[in-house]
Amino acid sequence: MHTRTPRIRRALSIAAAIGAIIITAGCSGGLGGGGGTGGSSDGPIKIGMLAPFSGSESAFGNYMKNGAQLAIDEINAKGGVDGRKLELEVQDDACDATTSVAAANKLVTDGVVASVGGYCSGATLPTLPIFNEAKIPMVIPAANSNELVKQKLPGVFLINGTGTQQAAAAVKYAQKSGAKTVAAINDATAYSKDLADSFAQQAKDAGLTVDFNAVITPGENDYSAVATQLANAKPDLVYWTGYYQEGGLIVRQSTDAGFEGTFLVGDGSVDAKFAQIAGNGYTDHVLGTFTQTPDMLKGADKWIADYKKLAGADPGPYSTQAYDAVNVVAEAMTTAKGTDFDKVVKALEGLKDFKTLGGPLTFMPDHTRSGGGFVIVSIDPSSGQFVLKDDLQG
Repeated sequence: MHTRTPRIRRALSIAAAIGAIIITAGCSGGLGGGGGTGGSSDGPIKIGMLAPFSGSESAFGNYMKNGAQLAIDEINAKGGVDGRKLELEVQDDACDATTSVAAANKLVTDGVVASVGGYCSGATLPTLPIFNEAKIPMVIPAANSNELVKQKLPGVFLINGTGTQQAAAAVKYAQKSGAKTVAAINDATAYSKDLADSFAQQAKDAGLTVDFNAVITPGENDYSAVATQLANAKPDLVYWTGYYQEGGLIVRQSTDAGFEGTFLVGDGSVDAKFAQIAGNGYTDHVLGTFTQTPDMLKGADKWIADYKKLAGADPGPYSTQAYDAVNVVAEAMTTAKGTDFDKVVKALEGLKDFKTLGGPLTFMPDHTRSGGGFVIVSIDPSSGQFVLKDDLQG
């Protein structure tokens, strides 16, 4: 059967998403239920979340949903916000641009007054004008492409460190490990390309030699061309900035081709499935850039126990960021004494060293998080899980 390639599907998906945005933006009736004036002044405060609950990234959607729900349960147990309980409204964006547009409009129609979702940057980007038009602030827990804040929309804030900050951590580790030559590989998605380009530029600025910046097509099984390129170029370190499905294959095939350098991966690949795909004996030289997960945090035992009681499973990547996003939104609404968009945005901008699981949070003028909090993780050979290796301090 003839099928479209992933690249063609992505192009059509983005084109359809843009068309959907144009249609919905021109129809104010579809956006009128948002939070511009705070919506209804009684009943529950509805918080929306877009995340992947289907497709290859579905595990992350569940981590995020459960983290957010835990925060909501804790806040509600203390009386809610301004005497009103919080309620989580979840929609599946499948990490797909077209699906995310429909899901965002559904949240607007359902009357959410804030958004705490966003995992894939490529699926989050087309939702920005929808939530902006509806005057719904977005505190994004995972997606971190610089493109998210380049539009300078007033209601967009990032909990996760940006691609620029993550790339800086990768360069810092490259220097710390003594690497002189580096390379980057991306999958042409917004998140992956942004991270790879930032890494290559910062590496050059740091005096490192960048051998190449390659692009692959996601969804394939044979990456022998880039594997051979790696083996021939022999960089000391290569940075893969895509997701674990392709990353596991690339590390296996490049190792078989003779690459012996450090294989560093971005946060989209930090999952135990990476080791499963790569196979036994192929991950000894694999490291990652990531913000700390619950098991890496000091004093997080009670939080982990509470999460497991709620979810019936261990917390995973971005469960803490989603938890933090809800608490940040609740704090801003408490300060704003309601859900009015302009007042909530002002309160978010005014947060200074607000206590979160990821550390004290202050938003920079561009609404990104100060610092970034990225560390270096490695793979535990017995479990395949990524564990803390270097906090990059000192």
